[in-house]
Amino acid sequence: MLSEQKIEQLLARQADIETRMSENPDPDAYVALSKEFSELQPVVAAVRKLKDSRSELADLTVMLEDKDLDADMREMATEERQALEANIPEIEHEVSILLLPKDVADDRDAILEVRAGTGGDEAALFAGSLFRMYQRYAELHGWKLEIISASDGDVGGYKEIIAGIKGEGVFARMKYESGVHRVQRVPETEGSGRIHTSAATVAVLPEAEEVDVQIEEKDLRVDVFRASGPGGQSVNTTDSAVRITHIPTGIVVSQQDEKSQHKNRAKGMKILRARIFDAERAKVDAERAEARRGQVGSGDRSERIRTYNFPQGRVTDHRINLTLYKLDHVIAGDALDEVVDALITEDQAARLAAINEPEDA
Repeated sequence: MLSEQKIEQLLARQADIETRMSENPDPDAYVALSKEFSELQPVVAAVRKLKDSRSELADLTVMLEDKDLDADMREMATEERQALEANIPEIEHEVSILLLPKDVADDRDAILEVRAGTGGDEAALFAGSLFRMYQRYAELHGWKLEIISASDGDVGGYKEIIAGIKGEGVFARMKYESGVHRVQRVPETEGSGRIHTSAATVAVLPEAEEVDVQIEEKDLRVDVFRASGPGGQSVNTTDSAVRITHIPTGIVVSQQDEKSQHKNRAKGMKILRARIFDAERAKVDAERAEARRGQVGSGDRSERIRTYNFPQGRVTDHRINLTLYKLDHVIAGDALDEVVDALITEDQAARLAAINEPEDA
């Protein structure tokens, strides 16, 4: 239950920010204050609603203690009190969700990586299906998706494809897609009608700025080579392709889509920075939550998170035991929000439970 003291602290903080913004601080301070004010607004709106509801409940309780209250007023006040008593816990829950510690990366753009796993050509075709699902999902949310690099499959789809996604709240929603996605379907290349199982791995990384990850030149080994296309034919007559190795972590990034070595290096560094940033976040998260195995997974690349069963038309997310019999709509991107919303709700519930656990639990 949210204390009155906490409510007053939140309201006082918003008032303090408003005062400081009106005092014309320097531009950097103003931007920081504006961001905090914007983040506080939905919290304060819910807190005011809770404060008003509690006050109204107290007034009604006092009114109902009046023995001289006429029958009609008593009936009306009783109904209003019952409605408030039912509604206040919902508002308290809403405020608790809004006050949960926020992942600092949630507001960031993201790097999406989709790779074919086990299953040969069918895995590459499935990787293509997943990428098209994310393309449509990005479009529906008004996000901008730009392909950074792609390696085509032999019969279609992708062996690997990497893209950048920019927009509001990209990482907050896309981060739950990281992991192994499995498909069960009859391949187009299968004549006997036998159901085939294959997999693709998805990684969603928060885009990192240079200030987030300090990469020194001495820690890099950069190899240049001649780019080649499918089948090994040369697509460039100069050594424009770049392979960047970050020596301390062993992370390797190759980039050859651009004809310019400079552009390939810039794209490669963008991916490298995101991978290092993600690895550092994963290490901190693992140290912080070693004992909490029940949390909703959103980072383990080896975790099988979802199965797409085409013969039965169902999608199952194994982290929360959610099954939807609308595979066509999910794989088209139109119903992916139903899965993501359920994951977010479960994640919030798990984090609330962790906060409310007794110290000696």
